[in-house]
Amino acid sequence: MNLTKPETQAAANRTDTYKLFAAGTLIVLALVAFYTFANSSLLVRVIGLLAAIGMAMVIALKTAVGSETLEFIQGSRAELRKVVWPTRAETTQTTLIVIAMVVVMGLLLWLLDVVLFWLVRLITG
Repeated sequence: MNLTKPETQAAANRTDTYKLFAAGTLIVLALVAFYTFANSSLLVRVIGLLAAIGMAMVIALKTAVGSETLEFIQGSRAELRKVVWPTRAETTQTTLIVIAMVVVMGLLLWLLDVVLFWLVRLITG
């Protein structure tokens, strides 16, 4: 059987849809089981729920969307390692400058408010 490219993509998309549906169904079933067996040990129920969520994630990561998401997360982590974070002294200095500017602008706006209030009172009598 000779599959053309669009047919292969359609089959892959259908397979991805089935995988995502299976992952979602697994999570829903795990949640139903978690609450159905409320009389059982909480530890066992939580471990079962976490195991089901882990299996659902593995299934979801095997799809095209899942692999793109995983690639994005790995790229984000690599970029985060490249960030040059400020030192404690730089952070403190910047914070103090921002606080000082907020106080100065607050005083200027308060002064403008007082002057305008005085002018309006002078005009209106």
